[in-house]
Amino acid sequence: MSRNQSLKQWSFRFLSLILTMSLLSGCGNASGEQQGNRLKLKIADISTNTVFRVAKSKGFFDKHGIDAELVNFATPAEGVNSLFIKQADVAFGADFPLLNAVSKGDYSIFASSGTATDVSASEWKLFVRKEIGSAADLKGKKLSFSRGTFIPYLWDVYLAENGVALSDVELIGQGGFDEAFVALKKGDIDAAWVYGAVLNEKFGALTEAKELSNMSKTPVRLGTGLIASNELINSNKKGFVALLKALDEASAYAQAHPEETADLMYEEVKQPREATLKDLPKNPWNIGFTDKAYEGLQGQKKYMVDNGIIEKDFELNEKLNLDLVREAFPDRVIELK
Repeated sequence: MSRNQSLKQWSFRFLSLILTMSLLSGCGNASGEQQGNRLKLKIADISTNTVFRVAKSKGFFDKHGIDAELVNFATPAEGVNSLFIKQADVAFGADFPLLNAVSKGDYSIFASSGTATDVSASEWKLFVRKEIGSAADLKGKKLSFSRGTFIPYLWDVYLAENGVALSDVELIGQGGFDEAFVALKKGDIDAAWVYGAVLNEKFGALTEAKELSNMSKTPVRLGTGLIASNELINSNKKGFVALLKALDEASAYAQAHPEETADLMYEEVKQPREATLKDLPKNPWNIGFTDKAYEGLQGQKKYMVDNGIIEKDFELNEKLNLDLVREAFPDRVIELK
């Protein structure tokens, strides 16, 4: 199977899922309602992200007039997909699912978390079966990716740098890291990329696997952005500016109070305190929109268009709404060309 055929096969399955979800949109119950001076929002979250939980538990949402309900998903990509069936009003995710979403619907990326750093990239670790000694040994192997995420792009770049074509491997789409863990343990897959202290420790404890590399050794840097529907943004501009300020303050609070944040994450999602303390300094949010964020979106959009993942190209600038973040943090936003 050729590289393009392989990419198109899994992207077709993913986009078919999104289409099905879109047809079911009438079943959703997202809010996005303005109630007096308060904006009611359902926000897609994951169990290892500290920012939204600190914003809610420590009163930053309340301070800025946001009535927030956190809706938990296995991955940020699932949270982005939930926008299509109105399970959530706002989501965060990497460039890949964000670009997929704006290419298919009336959504805008309205801020970046500022986490596309070398330190953050080093936390994306590649675990392989024990018998695999180098990247060259991945030829002919089964490689995991979480559906709807940037990981196929990372695989393509990593393999190419090590002389292996994407067509020389089999990409196995999975629903989340827990599924990848079981599959790697059983030998149903041969390698998987995972992120964060909890997962890195969990995968590192597998007697059947070992760490081979990490993403900082590749040119890939993972941009993370916030996304919502244009209808919701345009009807609640002041509320979304307040949302950005709340999230930025929550991130700063988490960084300044790591022990307290670790206690909170354990109480709410049972994440080990040590894991939170390890992850926090490597993933600080700094709400804005930088040149690096823009370049990351541009580069990944080109890859997705070139490989048929996005079937119809679009103008990136038309899918960015930076007025909100420019009002909230004018010194952290680039001018679009």
